Amino acid sequence: MNAGDTAFILLCAAFVFIMTPGLAFFYGGMVRRKNVGNMMMQCVFIMGVSVIMWVLVGYALSFGGNHAGIIGGAKWFGFNGVGMKPGPYASTIPNLVFAAFQMMFAMITPALITGSVAGRMKFKALVLFIILWSLIVYYPMAHMVWGEGGFLAEIGSVDFAGGNVVHITSGVSGLVLALTLGKRRGYDQGVYHVHNTPFVFLGAALLWFGWYGFNAGSALAANGLAAHAFMTTSVSAAAGLVSWMLIEVFSEGKTTLVGASTGLVIGLVAITPGAGFVPMWAAVICGLLVSPICYFGVKLIKGKLKIDDALDAFGCHGIGGIWGGIATGLFGMTSINGVAKWNGLVFGETRLFVAQIIGIFVSIAVAVVGSLICIAIVRIFTPLRVEERAEKIGLDV
Repeated sequence: MNAGDTAFILLCAAFVFIMTPGLAFFYGGMVRRKNVGNMMMQCVFIMGVSVIMWVLVGYALSFGGNHAGIIGGAKWFGFNGVGMKPGPYASTIPNLVFAAFQMMFAMITPALITGSVAGRMKFKALVLFIILWSLIVYYPMAHMVWGEGGFLAEIGSVDFAGGNVVHITSGVSGLVLALTLGKRRGYDQGVYHVHNTPFVFLGAALLWFGWYGFNAGSALAANGLAAHAFMTTSVSAAAGLVSWMLIEVFSEGKTTLVGASTGLVIGLVAITPGAGFVPMWAAVICGLLVSPICYFGVKLIKGKLKIDDALDAFGCHGIGGIWGGIATGLFGMTSINGVAKWNGLVFGETRLFVAQIIGIFVSIAVAVVGSLICIAIVRIFTPLRVEERAEKIGLDV
C-alpha cells in the first residue's frame, strides 16, 4: 500500500468526475437555447444513476471475476468485499480507490452518447436506454479490455484509458440512435448555430483539465508512466487544437473558438488509448492527424450521408477513438509500457496492430448490437422521440 499512489488516484478520480459537468457545458453551449436545460440535464441524471448502478452491479460485472472473457461475476455486488486492502488490479492502492476511479469512467461514457440525440429524444426513453446500455454494452466492454481474463486483453489488444471502452462504444451507439430517431424537424432547411460559445469553451477547458486524471490516473500509480501519459495528453490536445484551427483557416478563411475547442477535445480523444504506450513524437502525430480525419468525417456524415449526429458524438468520439486505436497499433512501444506485448507497426512488428484492429471491430460490433437491443427494449415502454409540438417549442419545457 502506498499513500502517495492512493492520494494521486483519488485526486484523478475527482478530475474524471468533473468531466461530466464539463461535458454538460460543452454540449449545452452547442444546442439551441430552447434545449439547453434539457441537454445539460441529460448529463446530470447520469451523474446520479451511474454511481448507484456501479455500486450495486457495475463494478462486479466489469471487474469482479471472469466469465468467458466477456463479463465479470457477482462477488462484488453491492461493493460486498470491496474494501481498504489492495485488489487484483493495483497493488499499491485500496480496491475501493480503484473502484472509485473506474466509477467515473462509467459516468462520463454514456453521457457522451447524448450529443447525438440532442433536441429530439424523450427524456424518459433516454433514461431507460442509458441504464440498459450500461448493462449490455459498457460493463462487458470494460471487462473485455481491462478485466482479468478479458477477451481483448488476452489477445493482446491494449487500451490505456478508454479508446475502445469509452469513445468508440459511445460514438457508435450515438450514431445508431441518431439513425433510429431520424433528423431533427427542419434539419435540411435551417442552419444550426451554437447558442453559447463561452459555454462550449468552458466545457472544453474542464474536459482537458479532467482528462489529465483520465489518462495519467490510468497508470494507477504516481510514477513515471503517469507523467508520460500526462505529457502525451498535453501534446496531442495542443496538436489537435492547432490542426483544427489551420483547417478552418484554409477552408473557411478564419478560425473560431468553437473549432479550437472541438480540436482540443478530439486531440484528447485520439491519445486516450495510446497515452501510456506511444512516444512523445507520436502523440504530436496523433493530434495533428485526428483533426482532418474528424473534420472531413463530420463533413461526410452530415453533408453526404445526411445523418443528423447533432453534436458530432460519432464524428468526434467514434472516429477519433478509432484513429486513436489505430495509432496505438502503429506507434506503441513495449519499452514505455510492458502491458503492450509487441511494438507497433512502424517499428516492424505486426501483431499489436492486428490486435488493435480486432479490438476496434469488436468494440463497434458490441456497440451496434447492444444499442439495437436497448432500443428494442425501450420501445416496449415508451416512444423514443418527442412529439412534434414538444420539439418545436423546445425540450426545456
